[in-house]
Amino acid sequence: MTADITHWERADLEAWLRLSLTPSVGNAAARRLLARFGSAAAIFTESVAELQTCVSLAQAAQLRHPPENFSAACETTWQWLHANSPDLGHALITLGDPRYPDSLLHTADPPLMLYVMGARHWLERHTPIVDWQHSLAIVGSRNPTPQGADNAYQFAHHLAGQGWCIVSGMALGIDAAAHAGAMAASSASLPTIAVVGTGVDRIYPRQHKQLAHQLAHCGLIISEFPLGTPPIASNFPKRNRIISGLSRGTLVVEAALASGSLITARTASEQGREVFAIPGSIHSPQARGCHALIQQGAKLVERAQDILDEWGDHTPQAMVSTVAATPASNEHPLLTAMGYDPVHLDTLVARTGWSAADLQAQLLELELEGSVHRLAGGLFQRTGQA
Repeated sequence: MTADITHWERADLEAWLRLSLTPSVGNAAARRLLARFGSAAAIFTESVAELQTCVSLAQAAQLRHPPENFSAACETTWQWLHANSPDLGHALITLGDPRYPDSLLHTADPPLMLYVMGARHWLERHTPIVDWQHSLAIVGSRNPTPQGADNAYQFAHHLAGQGWCIVSGMALGIDAAAHAGAMAASSASLPTIAVVGTGVDRIYPRQHKQLAHQLAHCGLIISEFPLGTPPIASNFPKRNRIISGLSRGTLVVEAALASGSLITARTASEQGREVFAIPGSIHSPQARGCHALIQQGAKLVERAQDILDEWGDHTPQAMVSTVAATPASNEHPLLTAMGYDPVHLDTLVARTGWSAADLQAQLLELELEGSVHRLAGGLFQRTGQA
């Protein structure tokens, strides 16, 4: 039996929206009110005195009046909920809904409601929309190195191919690479979930329009923010607790020391989840956040199997090659000379003794093959596999 993903009665929807949109009443206060009065609708029949048994006088007073533009918000949400297609569904999942992720319920600040858009068959169940025991968050820099983006893609691709769900934030860089890698895997399971810092009806960044379209048709896009919410800087760190809360662990691929990815790693640790980090060059700013996490106790990983080994998952298909594997005997000698860190042409001249012209010709050939990336500042870096 499937669930009616538009099961809402208009009055119930309006009560939940009013509770969530009332200024100064946050998730914690809303949960106290629900526990005390039994339903969202019942809250708005109570006197200020009764409401004060759970919240402050200022909050109780706010609850007595509908929020600004409330009618328009109700109508917009009602129309959105019913704008479904045979493949794409919209759902508003509250704390009491059996589809609400149980892993979020046990975090310090579970969202009151989740706006969800995605593959309809994932929303027509009577069970949590994500199996957190087989979900991994992959996060990192919005401006990664080519190697970092490739690592995110390859880790996500291999893990999704084993039935794991990849959770990320649909941001530029590492997030986008992780979503793409998961969607490219041949797997019948839910490949990826994007937790966004805007309303689910707003695509941000704009250049991810195609990515969002693909993701919604094979995975899920989730937000706790009302429809129409624009990109507000303070909302993105807030959503990171949901990314980690939906997942068994968090993998940080690349991150500077002042990175939002470290916020996700911190919330994962606070939620009792595992934190993994991929090491990088000591000269790379994008590696310093990962190195700091490793110093603080995050588990260093070089291959996807390291994560599966940590959790005792030894499926044969999960055995994958290391990122920094020992070069094979038939490897191009220039790749061996390059190593895995970004390297300047002058350094390669000194290492190999070959002329700059000869090296440039070989680098161009390797670049066309996809074995080498050309970086800014005259640097080159070899690609790798997860």
